[in-house]
This record gives sequence, structure tokens and C-alpha cells, in this order.
Amino acid sequence: MTTALSVLALLLLVAMGVHVAIALGIIAVALMLFSFQIPPVLIAQMAWGSIDSYALVAIPFFIFAGNLMSRGDLALVILNLVGSVIRVFRGGVALALAASSVFFAAVNGSSVACTVALGPAAVKLLPKENYDVRFSAALVAVCGTVGLMIPPSLTFILIGSITGMPITDLFIAGLLPGLMEVMLLSFTTVWISRLRGFGVKQDAPDWVTFRRELPRASGALFMPVLIIGSIYMGIFTPTEVSALAALYALVLVLLVYRTAGVGTVWDVGKQSVMQTVMIYGVLLGAGLLTALLTRLGLGSELTAMLKAADVAPWMFLLAVNVLLLFVGMFLDGVSMIVLLTPILFPMATAMGIDPIHFAVIMTALVEVATLTPPIGLNLFVMSRITALPIHAIVSGVLPFYATRIVGLIIINAWPALSLVLVR
Repeated sequence: MTTALSVLALLLLVAMGVHVAIALGIIAVALMLFSFQIPPVLIAQMAWGSIDSYALVAIPFFIFAGNLMSRGDLALVILNLVGSVIRVFRGGVALALAASSVFFAAVNGSSVACTVALGPAAVKLLPKENYDVRFSAALVAVCGTVGLMIPPSLTFILIGSITGMPITDLFIAGLLPGLMEVMLLSFTTVWISRLRGFGVKQDAPDWVTFRRELPRASGALFMPVLIIGSIYMGIFTPTEVSALAALYALVLVLLVYRTAGVGTVWDVGKQSVMQTVMIYGVLLGAGLLTALLTRLGLGSELTAMLKAADVAPWMFLLAVNVLLLFVGMFLDGVSMIVLLTPILFPMATAMGIDPIHFAVIMTALVEVATLTPPIGLNLFVMSRITALPIHAIVSGVLPFYATRIVGLIIINAWPALSLVLVR
């Protein structure tokens, strides 16, 4: 009864416009003080413990590096570089956008940051080559979601810090599923472009443009190699790599490309601090709520119910997919992860599902949530960039939902895709 009332109160506060972090804190602190008589000092210690993690130090550094790399015309340079070669296909520039999303995903680890980085350049370039603006906006929103799967994913950092799983393993596990998602998006992009006659097709690759743009783009293109290579070879931990990535991005924008000055760096720093505080705020509130749910024994009760009902693992995964697709309509990705990870992971483990595989599944579901109205963040980002209404972007995204569902099915049904590099 207490759990049901708590969930109802939380939904009511969120519906009233209270931020998720504050709503979580209010519910958890009120129950701890009045239902369990926990001293305020102990509550404060619990809250601090939820963010007192070495792994979480990587979050502000990766956010800062991603925000820096989003400044300037870097996305346009990379799009022109890749597009000069693959314009031989119908929809080549759109295909170049899908390929470029791998780069920006490997730089910032955030879906929204990836969308912000690609959006202005794509909306500037694609309509000039006979692409519909609605399709261009939808494509950027969809490609931006890859930032949550390909390392360094902030979602994996959160899951690892909550569950205690090695973040390096999670990063490596997300690599192949992320590339598979990009391949599916690329096939869909080419199919839609051919069906609707989008894009300008070249007779042969433009190697002159490629050779001209490659030296300029090489500094930025090395950044994903630095991040993923250092982690995969065990040279640095994810937290150490995040600091290195921030320093490397600072050198690139200040000295190499000169797309930002000291004032811009200061503004990016303030923006990154605000984004980090938002994430940490949700973690604080969720940490208290998790401690409360542990005292209530909710996780143990749900796990016992699953065992008693003799639920098959595939049925559990189907229920999780449906649940998170629904919840993703009303919560952002950070809130989904910090709220549901402490509840779902013990249940998945009890069902015999590999926790790393389950982490990849949850991340894929959060990717879909960023495209799902009414809260889909990528939709709002592209609406702001293009000045298109949300419903117009949603209609452009519709063909890609089927692609996303296919990707979800593959990730759920084929654990080896997530585990082969880790094992």
C-alpha cells in the first residue's frame, strides 16, 4: 500500500510540473522521516552516498567535451568529408549523416548532445540537395539516439555506477549493437531517399573534396579512436579517458580549429555544469528512493513473485520492453535509468539474464524514449533548431520507429551481439 501511494504521489508531482529530482527527494525524505523515523543526518549521508562514486566523475568531463565539439562547423566538415565519397548512392548525404553520428556518439555519449551537434549542419546542408526539411529534422533526431549506445555512453556510466558493473565492460558491450543500429538506420535512410527521390547522386566519388577535407577533419576524427581505443586496450579507465577527452577537445577548439574563444569555453563550462547538476540531482533523489524501496523489500517481493509464477526469461524481457516503451513517453532517459535500474536488474539476474546484456537492452529502450512524444527530448531539440512543430517531426520519424523495433528485437534475442567483445 505504501509503495502504491508513493508512486501515485510521485506521478502527481511530476504531472504538476515539479522536476523529477525534486519530486523523488520529496517523496523519499517524507517517507523516511515520518514512516521510518530515520534521522535527517542519516538521510543526508544516504543522499551523498548515491553520488559519491569515482565512476560518476566521468559525466561532467564527457558532457564538457561533447559540448565543446558541438561548437563551430565541425559537423559540416565531417558531413562533407563522408558525403564526398558516398554521394554515389541515392541519399548519399543522408547516409553520410548516419555515418557521422557514429563519430559524434563516440565523442559526447549523449543523445541530445549528438543531435545538437548534427542538427544545424544537417538542416543547412540537406535541404540544398533536395531533401525535405521534415525528413532532415527526423533523420537527425533518430541518428542522435546512437549517442546513448556507442561508448562513451552516459547511460552506461549511470547503470554501472548504480549496479556496480564495470563501466569498461558496458562500453565495450554497446559497440556492436550501436554499429548494428547505425546499419539499420542507414538502410532505412537509403530506402526512403530512393522512394521519395531525395538527394543528388554523383557519378563517381569526389576524391578532390575528400583529400581537401581530410587533413582538416583528421584532428577531430582521432578523438573517437583516442576514447574507444584507450578504454578497449585498458590504457585508461573511463573516468581517466573522460578527463583526457575534455582536454583534447579544449585543444582542438582553441588551437586547432579555432572555433571557440575563451568566452565560449566559459559559456560551455557553465552549460556543462548545469547539465551535470541536473543529472546528479536525479541521482540524489533516486538514491534515496532506492534506499527506501530496499527497506520496503519491493525488489525481493517482485523477484519472489517472478520465481513463484515460473515466468520464462523471454516473457520477462517482453514485459520490460513494453513497460519501458510506455514509461519512456513520460520520463527522460536519466530518470528512467535511475528509477528502474535498482528494481529491474535484480529481477533480471534472478531470471538468469546476463546483466550486461540487460544493460544494453535498457539503453536501447531509452534510445527509443528520446523519440517518443510527448517527452521525447530529441524531438524538442530538432523543433527548436528547425522551427518545425513537434507533430511534423514525429511524422517524419514514423518510418524509423519500425527500424528501431527491429533493432530492439535483435538486441533482445541475440545476447552474443552484446557479449562477444566483452567475453
